[in-house]
Formats: sequence, C-alpha cells, structure tokens
Amino acid sequence: MGAAGDGDLTGRRALVTGSTRGIGLAVAEALAARGARVAINSRDPAAVAEVVAKLGRGAVGVPGDLGSPPGASRVVEGAPQSLGGLDVLVNNAGMAMPAESVELSPADWQRTIDLDLSAVFYCSQAAARDMLGRGAGSIVNISSVQAFTPLARRVAYAAAKAGVVGLTRSLAAEWAPAVRVNAVAPGYVETAMVRGLVEAGRVDPEAVAKRTPMRRMAKPEEIAAALLFLASDAASYVTGETLMVDGGWTSWAAI
Repeated sequence: MGAAGDGDLTGRRALVTGSTRGIGLAVAEALAARGARVAINSRDPAAVAEVVAKLGRGAVGVPGDLGSPPGASRVVEGAPQSLGGLDVLVNNAGMAMPAESVELSPADWQRTIDLDLSAVFYCSQAAARDMLGRGAGSIVNISSVQAFTPLARRVAYAAAKAGVVGLTRSLAAEWAPAVRVNAVAPGYVETAMVRGLVEAGRVDPEAVAKRTPMRRMAKPEEIAAALLFLASDAASYVTGETLMVDGGWTSWAAI
C-alpha cells in the first residue's frame, strides 16, 4: 500500500455502487488509476462487464439491484469475496424523480428513498461487517447540494440526500476510529441523468450556470477527485464530514 497521507491507493480494494456511468464511473476510473482494485456495480450485467474489461487492473463485477436489503447485502458481500476484502465503499447509486409533491405517488416516493437513502445504509452496514472486523476502512457517500438548498419538485430526492448527511455523521461517530464515514455533496454535474433532465425541459443549463459562482456545471472527474481524497489516507483524520463540491452553489447568498 502507499504511504499514509499521499493519496496512493495501491493494494486497496474498493466497491463503487452505480459505477457504469456518470460520477460512479469517474470514481471507479480514478480509484483504478491510483492503484486500487475496483468492484463495479450496476443492475445491468452487460454494462458491468464492459466497464470491468475497460478498467482491467484486477477489476471485478458485482452486478445487482440495491433497492432492497437482500439485494444490497448480496452486492456488498460479493465484493470482498471477489477482491479478498473491502477497504473502500463508495455509495454512489441513486436516482432523481422530479414531480409535483401533491402528485408524487407513494410508489415513486418509496422507490427514491429505497435507492437514495436506504441502500446507502444497507450497503454501509454490510461493508462495516468486513471493515470493523479488520479494524480499518473508509466509506464515502454521495449526497447532494439539494440536502441543503433543495429545489421545488424534488421532495423525495432532497429528503433522501438530507438523510444521507445525517446517516454519514451518525455512522462516523459509531464506527470510529476503525472506519471513517464521509460524504460528498455535488452540485449540478454533467452526467447522463442531468442531460436527460435538460432534454426533458426540467433543467435549464444556462440558468444553472448563471446561478453557480463558478459559472458552469461540474465534470464527473471533479467530483471523483474530492471523493478520492476522502477515501484515501490523505484524509486519515476526517470523518463525519460532508464536502460540498458545488462550484459555490450553496455560497450564493454570501456573494
């Protein structure tokens, strides 16, 4: 393994949920570039196989749906079996379902909470069983600026991502000093999910750029860089934190 504090991840074993596209793929690529062996996850086995082949370097696939406790447990328990252990878990899988709150169905509310919040807990719980037993590990969750500055018509997503912040702090306090638990809260990122919202007329990219002090959306690689820091020994004394990577979005009122 690399020396503590230098950010090197050689020899580390990492699972990234939802890692066949967008932020998750960028994170998986960044981890592999730093020397980690990476377990790739998606509900689509073919997409998983494609990314594993692209990464090489000892990457493995653990396809599966995280939307239920048994599904999440199977995925996370499969990673240590394939990698020989688990040092890093990145809870990235998620979804957004814009809808008028008065029209949001119970099924759509539950589906969002199940994937964006409950799966984060179930995956963390399963990973911690391996990490706590060895006395070391790092978990990094993906929250959102909408946990702090929510938008209209995003009630389930905002509630789930705010829950991720609280979950992160609680687990960090409980599992220290062996396991560090942190989160990253991105602003708008140039991903397929956001492009879909733009194409559907639900996101105005020009308005987002104007509202963001950095005057643009983030690139997936910029979110991955922040997450890489939290996953590595460079952040060895950081736990329970949520790192905003939002181009100044949440600082808007102060400028």
